[in-house]
Amino acid sequence: METLLKNTQKQIGQFVAEDFRTAAVFSKYGIDFCCKGDRTVEEVCTKNNIDSDELLGKLMEVQISSHEQNIDYKSWPLDLLAEYIEKKHHRYVEEKIPVLQQFLDKLCKVHGGRHPELLEITTLFIGCSKELASHMKKEELILFPFIKRMVKAKIESLPVQSPQFGTVENPIAMMKHEHDQEGERFRQIAKLSNSYTPPADACNTYKVTFAMLEEFEKDLHLHIHLENNILFPKAIELEQTFG
Repeated sequence: METLLKNTQKQIGQFVAEDFRTAAVFSKYGIDFCCKGDRTVEEVCTKNNIDSDELLGKLMEVQISSHEQNIDYKSWPLDLLAEYIEKKHHRYVEEKIPVLQQFLDKLCKVHGGRHPELLEITTLFIGCSKELASHMKKEELILFPFIKRMVKAKIESLPVQSPQFGTVENPIAMMKHEHDQEGERFRQIAKLSNSYTPPADACNTYKVTFAMLEEFEKDLHLHIHLENNILFPKAIELEQTFG
């Protein structure tokens, strides 16, 4: 009983940071674990009228489903995690955006008359593409290099030079705000696409595009989770150790 009570006061982001497999459970209940991971289980259950004992029970039942979900990102050094996010998730976004834009353009031309929601989805995705490109550059050129410098300074027992942005909390606050915006944009895309369900008259390109959009959103969720719930809090903690 004591453990259950303690877990209701635990933040969603903490659950997912400790075991990413729990993300599937939160998603099933419509709970945002990445952009709004700072809410407790009790807060979320009260707001959404969810039985907290049931939710905690489902979290405990989660089984191993894939190697990717078993990676203990929380134990990784911060410089390695930043490098991983850049090489895996940033590169994924860069590779998928032009393909998805091409497919969406084609769908709008062929099916836009019967399915006007495709035009809205395309507009939302183009907006997301532009913002993500800018967002990732800021991380790669400003935030991540500073995190790596802090890690190096800590290992070598040296002071770290104060950055032009003052404290690491400033760019982190901006990145989290941008995460919220893109998370909301994809929630709208999911709604417009009926949770990525192609209509009865969908061609293969239609089906592939919706499957790719769903995969893109899942990758974005993991991407945001790694930053919001693990990299950013640990970077703030590390900066504070320099006094």
